Amino acid sequence: MSNQKAIVLLSGGLDSATVLAHAVSEGFHCHCLSFDYGQSHQAELAHARVLADSLGAASHRTAHLDLAVFGGSALTDENIEVPDADSGSEQIPVTYVPARNTVFLAYALAWGEVLPAYDLFIGVNAVDYSGYPDCRPAFIEAFERMANQATKAGVESQAFQIHAPLLHLTKGEIIQKGVRLGVNYEDTVSCYRLTDNGEACGRCDACVLRKEGFIEAGIPDPTRYVK
Repeated sequence: MSNQKAIVLLSGGLDSATVLAHAVSEGFHCHCLSFDYGQSHQAELAHARVLADSLGAASHRTAHLDLAVFGGSALTDENIEVPDADSGSEQIPVTYVPARNTVFLAYALAWGEVLPAYDLFIGVNAVDYSGYPDCRPAFIEAFERMANQATKAGVESQAFQIHAPLLHLTKGEIIQKGVRLGVNYEDTVSCYRLTDNGEACGRCDACVLRKEGFIEAGIPDPTRYVK
């Protein structure tokens, strides 16, 4: 597998950092793809650049698109507030961005055909997550089938594979895996309501999942939270 190219979706968050470290450890030459998609938490892009460099990515690009033109999510619509976490709710939260992972993987697929790189990595998780439909096994399986029907490479027998190595891990297990692989989680950001001086709110869905993950992992949380 040495020298084999891969596309890694890199948000600057805990999960995608772990996926990048995993893919590098598997011998892939990782080409990272981040997105400036109109999200309110723009700080993640700076973290993505740091992570790509520190974890040994072969290259890193940021694609610019405007999902905010549609709104419909607390992360892209200034008229929708990011709520505190509600662990008792079974509804998909307002932080879900419509079709985000479908759009992101489509971009990765396009770049993969050009490089070429037929292995696409994404940090979705279906255990300790917010209930987003595009983080579930059925979505990953369906996208991979589509990718191999919708591309020149796919129909000419060069199959794409969507890798989701964190899919069935708890947040604590993800953190433990990342620590083993040398991820510095101080370089990652999860909060949807980060302050101007870089402090996490500690109360949004992403913060609560992150805090509980470090507790489960038995590893000190390096995040700076608002006091």
